[in-house]
Amino acid sequence: MSVAEAARGLPFRGERYDVDRALAPDVRWRLQSRRLVPVVLPLVCVIALLIWLPGWIQPSVSRARIRTAVVTTGSIEAVITASGTVVPEVERVLSSPLDAHVLRILERPGATLKQGDPVVALDVSESTLALETLETDLEIKENTQAQTALDLEKSLAELDGSIEVKQLELELARAKHAGNLQLSKEALVSEEALRQSELALNQARIELAQLREERRQTQRSTDLQMGGLALERTSLRREAAEARRVLELATTKSDRNGVLTWVLAEEGVLVPRGEVIARIADLSSFRVDATVSDVHASRIQRGMAVIVSLDDRVRLEGTVSEVYPTVENGSLRFTVTLEERSHSRLRPSLRVDVLVITDRKPRVLKVKRGPFADGTGERQAFVIRGNRAVRADITLGASSFDELEVTSGLNEGDEVIISDMRDYLHAAELKVRN
Repeated sequence: MSVAEAARGLPFRGERYDVDRALAPDVRWRLQSRRLVPVVLPLVCVIALLIWLPGWIQPSVSRARIRTAVVTTGSIEAVITASGTVVPEVERVLSSPLDAHVLRILERPGATLKQGDPVVALDVSESTLALETLETDLEIKENTQAQTALDLEKSLAELDGSIEVKQLELELARAKHAGNLQLSKEALVSEEALRQSELALNQARIELAQLREERRQTQRSTDLQMGGLALERTSLRREAAEARRVLELATTKSDRNGVLTWVLAEEGVLVPRGEVIARIADLSSFRVDATVSDVHASRIQRGMAVIVSLDDRVRLEGTVSEVYPTVENGSLRFTVTLEERSHSRLRPSLRVDVLVITDRKPRVLKVKRGPFADGTGERQAFVIRGNRAVRADITLGASSFDELEVTSGLNEGDEVIISDMRDYLHAAELKVRN
């Protein structure tokens, strides 16, 4: 053994080395730990997984991402929901008064009009000529009537003169006959003279009666002629007045304050009499034209109360004033008359929700409307129980614009998730995360 080997404590060469010495406790602990870790660590992971896995697997929702509502007790109005459009209650249609060409379009759609403002100018040359002809005919008739009146006065004057002469002749014949009668009693005149005086008296009477009848017939004939001329004059005056009115209408004017909603687009076109050339809306009052599915056709009646929703805050009351008898494209049309027809929020062509009230229930359980229920009848909803949401079978009855009647499955005070929960209906219970 060398000195160096002795210094390092090594055994002498050729001597046996003892390897069965006991290990130190800390070394022995480290060795045992190394052998146990591969076994214990997986076991601990499995145990932890069994403890926490149910919580990880159970569906959950965040309270911040759901909407809830509390079941309350109160009255509810059952409604049928329809869609509607706000339109002017009165819309004036301007029609062409005659067959004419459009000379100028004086106003364009959207223009604000006052009563009397012109809209379209039409060619009126033919109508002007027709009016002048009528006025000439009227003057001719007036002249003819005046001439006829003069002729009547002349004829009557002549007949009146003849009648006066004949009356004098009658008086003379009467006096002569009376004298002959007196002389005949004294035999101073012959019978022949007496008979001739009597015939002269009768002849004078007949001639006077004929003159009077002729005057009466002349008066009657002239009256008929004057009446006929008066009728012709009246007819011509009416035609002339109508022609003047047509000429005035040829420059179509607004008969009220309003807004021009439509007008002919082209100048120079020929428009026949009666064709619409412009529309003027009176924006001081409005109504609602509504449509609803024909499924509800038998339930919509005149006089039913209506709520028109302009937005979440503005709702107007009204009444069904007209129900159209026909169904078009699966929809029934009806008209709503508003109580506040001049509300400041009403605008032409504004789309609104129309709620036709079919029933009123004074005291029922109800919950706020939401996507969780797309109709009435049997449904499933989640009810909040602490930090859990429990699925419940419920039955919904009448529905209003923003509330639903609860007929079974919920109690007053229950908090219900009203968000769309269709993706969670397979789970009986949900965890609600704060």
